[in-house]
Amino acid sequence: MAKSILAFNRTLTPEETRARRRSLVRLGLAWLAMMQVMMFALPGYLRRDSYGHDNLEVLDWAITLMNWISLVMTIPVILYAAWPVWKGTLKAIRTLHVTMDVPVSISMIAAFVPSVYATISGHGEVYFDSVTMFVAFLLTARFFEERARMSVDNARFAREMDALRTPLMARADKVAMWFIVVQLAIAGLVALYWWMVEPVFAIPVMVSLLVMSCPCALALAAPSSLAATNSTLAACPELNPEQSRALFAKTRRITSQNLYGSLVFHLITTPLAAVGLVTPWLAALAMFVSSVAVAANAWRLYRIPATRPSRSAPAMAG
Repeated sequence: MAKSILAFNRTLTPEETRARRRSLVRLGLAWLAMMQVMMFALPGYLRRDSYGHDNLEVLDWAITLMNWISLVMTIPVILYAAWPVWKGTLKAIRTLHVTMDVPVSISMIAAFVPSVYATISGHGEVYFDSVTMFVAFLLTARFFEERARMSVDNARFAREMDALRTPLMARADKVAMWFIVVQLAIAGLVALYWWMVEPVFAIPVMVSLLVMSCPCALALAAPSSLAATNSTLAACPELNPEQSRALFAKTRRITSQNLYGSLVFHLITTPLAAVGLVTPWLAALAMFVSSVAVAANAWRLYRIPATRPSRSAPAMAG
């Protein structure tokens, strides 16, 4: 019996097992690096020009040291933990098809390269904490998505699930694609504006917009709902036709809530990022929170009746 919407309702293939282990290793590395780098970023947040000369001299030395350590810890996150993103970006370039990996890779480059330059030169802002946080939250959301996809397998309702899955996934992919295209255009135009008006804000604003252009919550909308539905079917295989139809209708409704609710959330927060009110690390946190909200809403589909349903049982409440 399924215990959650992400429980495996079938035996994984050897390839799926290896992929899951690699995902866990990358996820663990990203979270470990994120926690350490955020701790090393603390001296930079504490610095104030009003401090005395001696205090500033010691603090600047500590900031320089912490920046170098953060650089060393961020490199494996960029090269190994985020490897699926680079792989997806190369595939998108070869096929001339825009995917969520494109804004993710651009945002990582836009934050990492200036941070490396600032660390080497000793001048400028660094965003290593934002980069590692973004990768950690992104991999977490993708891990949930991967688990949700792997859990969807129910032989008794295979035909009904296929009929349910195909249009939901197609609609989610279409919305996500147009969202990415529009967000990339907005990020480019806003960054150009800030570069002409106040160059110091151009990079952080662009990074924030690019981070928020990652449609992680949109990508989770359909898989999480389908996984919750599948878990209910696996836990209660004797649902009668009326109950299964009610469950599938609720699946469509909650998927739409997740899909368009995530879109509205991005539309509300994008103007805040454009005017510089959302920092890169806050944008990464907002992306993660929206993904968790989608998974929590999909969880409402997971219902196990107290007793086995009979054919005369009432339909599931919507």
